[in-house]
Amino acid sequence: MAERKKSGQTKPIASNRKARHNYEILETYEAGIALAGTEVKSLRNGACNLGDGYADVVGGEVILRNVHISPYEQGNRMNHDPFRPRKLLLHRREIRKLAAQTAQKGLTIVPLAFYFKDGHVKCELALARGKKLYDKRASETERDLDRKVRQAARGGMRRRAGAGDE
Repeated sequence: MAERKKSGQTKPIASNRKARHNYEILETYEAGIALAGTEVKSLRNGACNLGDGYADVVGGEVILRNVHISPYEQGNRMNHDPFRPRKLLLHRREIRKLAAQTAQKGLTIVPLAFYFKDGHVKCELALARGKKLYDKRASETERDLDRKVRQAARGGMRRRAGAGDE
């Protein structure tokens, strides 16, 4: 018999790695997303690109824009427009908070990832501030230093383990 999936299990669909490079992530939210049936089937195949995606608060609703979900191959006439705006499902207080922060502080809402959670498609949103060029350079040098420290620690462990074997 087939085993039942545990509740809370997630299966990643797509992630926006460019967002973490271009933006400073301040806060994250998990949102449901209103999709057509062929969009869900297409997402099961992993056909999604979050690269230039962003979200707007319009009339008390959060709308996801510029996210490409490829048309489902067997969808025929039931297919959808790949770049159509999609409604995100959040609690009213979260929507109000996002609207206030994007209006006053000049922040933006960026999708970080799409994933399946208990059979439903979820979107991880981030409230983010755009990085300047010097911020990107600083975070890149910090990441390089961390990598060098890890490599040095790992290399030192190898030498000690090898020296005791002789």
